[in-house]
Amino acid sequence: MNLIEFTDKGLYCRHGNFYIDPWKPVERAVITHAHSDHARVGSNFYLCHTLTKPLLQLRLGDNVYQSVEWNEPVFMNGVKISLHPAGHIIGSSQIRVEYNGEVWVVSGDYKTENDGLSGAFEPVKCNTFITESTFGLPIYNWKPQHEIFSDIQNWIIKNKDEGKTSVLIAYSLGKAQRVLSCIAEITSKIFVHGAVWNVHQALINAGVQLPEVKRVMPDMPKETFKQSVIIAPQSAEGTTWMKRFVPYEVGICSGWMQVRGNVRRSNADKGFALSDHADWNGLLQAVKATNATKVYATHGFQSAFSRYLNENGIEAAEVKTEFGDEEEAILVNDVNEISA
Repeated sequence: MNLIEFTDKGLYCRHGNFYIDPWKPVERAVITHAHSDHARVGSNFYLCHTLTKPLLQLRLGDNVYQSVEWNEPVFMNGVKISLHPAGHIIGSSQIRVEYNGEVWVVSGDYKTENDGLSGAFEPVKCNTFITESTFGLPIYNWKPQHEIFSDIQNWIIKNKDEGKTSVLIAYSLGKAQRVLSCIAEITSKIFVHGAVWNVHQALINAGVQLPEVKRVMPDMPKETFKQSVIIAPQSAEGTTWMKRFVPYEVGICSGWMQVRGNVRRSNADKGFALSDHADWNGLLQAVKATNATKVYATHGFQSAFSRYLNENGIEAAEVKTEFGDEEEAILVNDVNEISA
């Protein structure tokens, strides 16, 4: 039984009459997380995790939202739906769908290392697993978070000793909040771009505990930022907004920084391979932990990943969707949210 169909609007459960992360407006949408390639405007009803709701309100505006906690079941036309931690960003969830004994799980985006903020990834047993494959190649093998955080701290300390400001390029939703804990250990002078500030305030207002930051304001004298840390989205890189921080160095936090050539092409001074997605081994571990007899791989290196699974005894196929890496997807939102 194909409990979930792949349609031109998104992943559709016909029995429950709802879509998961639809990329076109629908009547009922179940949302894995608030990144803009998975949560789009125009649907009449949204079901999401409790901590995803304030982020959807920030990005999509006023709508009809129903929020639930992880492992709290909801029924739609007899179909049982539950959300389970994906570990990707705050509030991110896998969607478990059950009907007549058949269980499918849509992973959304996920990572298997617990970052201490996003909730620990929970393997969910199922018949069919729909997995992302953003970094579905063996070359993507992440260092442990504490080692990357140490590298970031050492870079900031070096810049401070040289009289420079440290500008960290990080997604406004997810990565920006994740790096705060390591930065706050070595300095209280943390400033953020307007797009990061908006997300930060939405989460603080929802009860999430985050280190204190200050918003970069146009009337702040340049001396304010000397030897501080600035967190900004990719859309700010190379713009006049950055001139107020001179002298500075730029560090980019992204899984794509695992490949040295990407650091050079980005014109960054430093690249930190910090990703909110699972690496190759994480993807394989997640797939095996589900005990799924069929796997569909979406966005990323889905062809290579599904081929590897088939060669190793796991029936798999690739599916094209309109999901993508939020490094590109969030760019539009970051531009729209600029007010600093």
